[in-house]
Amino acid sequence: MHHHTSSRQGWKPWKTPSTYLLSMMLGAGMMFAGSRWLIPAEAKPVQTDPVIAQIRLPADESGANFIATAVERTGPAVVRIDSARTVKNRIPEPFNDPFFRQFFGSEFQMPPATRVERGTGSGFITTTDGMILTNAHVVDGADTVTVTLKDGRNFQGKVLGTDPVTDVAVVKIQASNLPTVSLGNSDQLRPGEWAIAIGNPLGLDNTVTAGIISATGRTPSQVGVPDKRVGFIQTDAAINPGNSGGPLLNQRGEVIGMNTAIIGGAQGLGFAIPINTARRIADQLITKGRVDHPYLGIQMATLTPELKRNINSDPNSNFEVQDDQGILVVRVIRNSPAAKGGLRTGDVIVRIDNQIVKTADQVQRAVEDSSVGGNLSIEVRRNGRSVALTLQPGAFPVRTADN
Repeated sequence: MHHHTSSRQGWKPWKTPSTYLLSMMLGAGMMFAGSRWLIPAEAKPVQTDPVIAQIRLPADESGANFIATAVERTGPAVVRIDSARTVKNRIPEPFNDPFFRQFFGSEFQMPPATRVERGTGSGFITTTDGMILTNAHVVDGADTVTVTLKDGRNFQGKVLGTDPVTDVAVVKIQASNLPTVSLGNSDQLRPGEWAIAIGNPLGLDNTVTAGIISATGRTPSQVGVPDKRVGFIQTDAAINPGNSGGPLLNQRGEVIGMNTAIIGGAQGLGFAIPINTARRIADQLITKGRVDHPYLGIQMATLTPELKRNINSDPNSNFEVQDDQGILVVRVIRNSPAAKGGLRTGDVIVRIDNQIVKTADQVQRAVEDSSVGGNLSIEVRRNGRSVALTLQPGAFPVRTADN
């Protein structure tokens, strides 16, 4: 991170010798009965098992392979992004020692002060005048960005903004009449639907893989990127390094996600940012160059009987849990919006804006849907009684490549 297609053909049952004999007898009867042809009054349509019919070949209404159709429609708007950035080399301490340098004399060469890091990813064009969506980690901190179209044209790209919290970035190239993708609606995805990935994995440009939507709403902790704020789409379409930033399509060729992550050592587990999330972030990056994510400044855990028992039996615990469910505030960061609003370690969150919450993910989504500087009403259980608090979310402190 910061770090199949398969074709199924129809089957034919084997015929036993007795089956062949029966076929020959029936054929002879039709040809010679009464010294004339026997023509059926009405031909019956062949009945096909609907399950077999569905899995034989992925075809659209016209009978064409819909994956090929989707790729032909969207492929020209998928780009390769090559980025380069200059970083400082860390010079080992002995190399800076005058005695060391004097001892080796002219044979010693000081390592260069800087080095160039290069990376390759994918992206997709959303407007005819050259607006491109990609992953933040593909272009974060880049000095130069080169965008290559499928038709071979190269453009220098300008990074309009990156959002490390969702791993979304926007790159702009100076061009006109460019091919564009069609954006779909990721809120309506269902596990089992087709998923098509296009990108440049391992430097192999314009690679197409296909599979299904394996799951939706995967949490950042499940995916192994707890610092992100995304409910990921999971797919078994093959995704490899270099696919980052490329589109995940539905069977109509609409972009439903941005491929972003793989789990090392796993097979058939790729993850994508829902396009509705990516579009919302991109709009803010285009208009103001940054994204402010609401933030409270707490560490929390979904309360379970086991967690309650462990805390209450721990002699080093500085609080006691009396509730059986809710979201336990494990830590409140000093001077954070939560601390300023009166939230304390050991509080159990039960409602946000009058809505019951039962998991930590629900709290995180509620905070994400709030606004920086706005009011967020929270009800907590504290020492066996209910306490109402009003918090004002701050802007999520983002760590960039420069600090």
